[in-house]
Amino acid sequence: MAKGKYYVVWVGKKTGVFAAWPECQAQVSGVKDAKYKSFESKPLADAAFKDGWQKHWGQGGGSASAKTSTSVKQPVLFGDETSIDYDSISVDVGTRGNPGPVEYKGVDTQTGEILFYVGPIANGTNNLGEFIAIVHALSYLKEKGSERTVYSDSRTALSWLRNKKVASTLKRDASTAKIWELTDEAVKWLQTHSYSNKVLKWNTEEWGEIKADFGRK
Repeated sequence: MAKGKYYVVWVGKKTGVFAAWPECQAQVSGVKDAKYKSFESKPLADAAFKDGWQKHWGQGGGSASAKTSTSVKQPVLFGDETSIDYDSISVDVGTRGNPGPVEYKGVDTQTGEILFYVGPIANGTNNLGEFIAIVHALSYLKEKGSERTVYSDSRTALSWLRNKKVASTLKRDASTAKIWELTDEAVKWLQTHSYSNKVLKWNTEEWGEIKADFGRK
């Protein structure tokens, strides 16, 4: 969290302007379709709260909206952007323990329609599930000849995607055979296919929970 940021909650357990991320997080955690965003000063935050979420939530740039946490423009792939590309697929994982049972899905970012759903996989980790979900989305779009953007909220999975390999300490044994099978298939797909889709980090602090979120936080 950048120093001096203020957080507006339009839809949450309590609404208003909060001076720290933990205070904001407490109001939005577990709230379906929560609407919140960070701003660089209290006057901007106060004005945005009065304006309502329709004017600010999911939008970037402009004098009344917050800057992203990085000031350096990222490459086309694996970067952060200042506004949501709704012509996209968002992926996320649901787990019951880490390691534990894993499931993941990909949804249309605009409508929330589930495009694919896998699981539960008996035993795996959140990061492996996130990685597999991203590659599944890329494969899904490749088959359809689509260049839609893919969003993930996992920096670890995005780094693995960039490197075309994973760095997990999860043991390979009978209980983890399925998650490793899917991981190995995902790595092989990356090594044998190309794609031009943008793969971007979902900016949770600015935009709220990713659209594929399982709501288990």
